[in-house]
Amino acid sequence: MFLCFSVKSGVNQGLYLFLVLHFLNGACLFKMASCLCGSAPCLLCGCCPSSRNSTVTRLVFSFFLLLGTLVSVIMILPGMEAQLQKIPGFCQGASTIPGMENQFNCDVIVGYKSVYRMCFAMTCFFFLFSAIMVRVQSSKDPRAAIQNGFWFFKFLILVGITVGAFFIPDGTFHTVWFYFGVVGSFIFIVIQLILLIDFAHSWNKIWVGNAEEGNSKCWFAGLLSFTFLHYALAFTSVVLFYIYYTQPNDCTEHKVFISLNLIFSVIISIVSILPKVQEAQPQSGLLQASLISLYTMYVTWSAMTNNPNRKCNPSLLSLVSNVSSSEPTPTSAPGQVQWWDAQSIVGLVIFLFCTLYASIRSSSNTQVNKLMQTEEGGSYGGEGEVGEDGVRRAVDNEEEGVTYSYSFFHFHLCLASLYIMMTLTNWYKPDTTTQAMQSSMPAVWVKISSSWLGLGLYLWTLLAPLMFPDRDFS
Repeated sequence: MFLCFSVKSGVNQGLYLFLVLHFLNGACLFKMASCLCGSAPCLLCGCCPSSRNSTVTRLVFSFFLLLGTLVSVIMILPGMEAQLQKIPGFCQGASTIPGMENQFNCDVIVGYKSVYRMCFAMTCFFFLFSAIMVRVQSSKDPRAAIQNGFWFFKFLILVGITVGAFFIPDGTFHTVWFYFGVVGSFIFIVIQLILLIDFAHSWNKIWVGNAEEGNSKCWFAGLLSFTFLHYALAFTSVVLFYIYYTQPNDCTEHKVFISLNLIFSVIISIVSILPKVQEAQPQSGLLQASLISLYTMYVTWSAMTNNPNRKCNPSLLSLVSNVSSSEPTPTSAPGQVQWWDAQSIVGLVIFLFCTLYASIRSSSNTQVNKLMQTEEGGSYGGEGEVGEDGVRRAVDNEEEGVTYSYSFFHFHLCLASLYIMMTLTNWYKPDTTTQAMQSSMPAVWVKISSSWLGLGLYLWTLLAPLMFPDRDFS
C-alpha cells in the first residue's frame, strides 16, 4: 500500500523516507498489532500471558515512544545526509537519474530538523490521547476500549501525524518549538527525579524486608555497598567538576551550581537519618539520599555542558586528550555542533530506565502515587485467565477502577517526547538566520532549577510526615 503513493516535487519533503522507515520498523509492531487487535476493544491480549491489561497497554505506548526515538536517532546520526546524497535521484542537488527529478530536501529529513518534526509528531499524538482520556474511571468507560485497543489504527495515526509534520515550513517553527521543548523537559526532569525517589524507596523497602526475613548480613552489606558507591561517584563528580568546569577567574555560575548542589545533597543526607524522620518514616535512609545526590550531580553536569562559554565547558574530546578547549581545532566550522556526547548518552539511558519503570511500577509510597496519579500495587502482572481456546490471556484488572491515570500517563509521554528532542539535539538552540545550532544559558538554568525543585520534593517527602502527623504518608 505504501508503494502506491505518488510524490510531487517540492511538497513531499521526507514523506517517502519516513513511510519506509515506519514500514520497516513497524513490521514487528504490525505483528504485535494483529495479536493485540483480535477484537475491536482488544481488552485482553492473547500474546502476553500472565500480564495485566494496565501493564500491557503502558508497555505498548512506551514502545511507540521508543520507536519514534529510534527513528530520531537514525536520522541524526553523523554522516546520514552524506549517505543519502550518494543515492542517485534522491536528494535535491545530488546526482540524478536520466528521466527522473530529485525529489527530496535531505537537509530537512536528517539532522536536528528531522528530530524536531518527529518529536513534534509524538508530542501531538500523546497530547491527543491525554485530552481524550481525561477522567476515565474504569475499563467500563467506552474510552477505555480506545486506550487498551485499536493498536494498528493508533500506529497509523502516529505515522500520519509524522508525515504531516514534515510539511511544516521552516520559518520560526524550530525556534518556537525549542521553547516548548525547554518547558516540557523541565517538567519531565522533575518527574524523572520523582520516579527515582520512588525506585529508591521501593529498592530500600524490598532489601530491608529481605534482610529481616533472613541472611541479614548479605542484604545489609548490599545496601551499604550501593550507598557507598553512589556517594563515591557523586563526590568524585564534584571534584572533577571543580577541576574541569571552573576557572580561577571565570565560571562563577558553575562554582555556585556545584557548591549549592553539594550543600543540598549533604542536607538531604543528614535529614534522611534524623531520629524523628526515621521514627515517622522508617523506610527513609541513606540509600535514597545517595541515589538522589548522584542524579543531582548528573543534572548539574548536564547543565554545565550547555554553557556557551567554551572556557567553562570543555568538550569531552579535549578532556580525554588533555587539549585545552580554548584552542580551536582545525576542523571546526561555524555552526558545527557535537551531537553525541557523554551527557546525552547518559540522559538517554536514564530516560529509557524511567520510561520502562513508569510502565511497570507498582509503588507503595502514598505521596509518589498521588504525584504520579497511580494506585497502590496495581501494575504487576498476576496469573492470566484461560480462555475457551486454552490460551492464557491478560487480565482486565481495571473493571472496578483504573490503576493509573490514563490522561496523566499520556501527558508524561508527551513530556518525554519533548525531553528526547532536547536530549538528542544537546539542548542547542536553532538559529534561523545562520542555520546553526548554539548552546544557550536558558537551557543551563532550566536544568539547574529542575534539580533544585527535585531536591525540594525529596526533602518534602522526608519532612511531610513530621509536619502533618495526622495524615497518612506511608
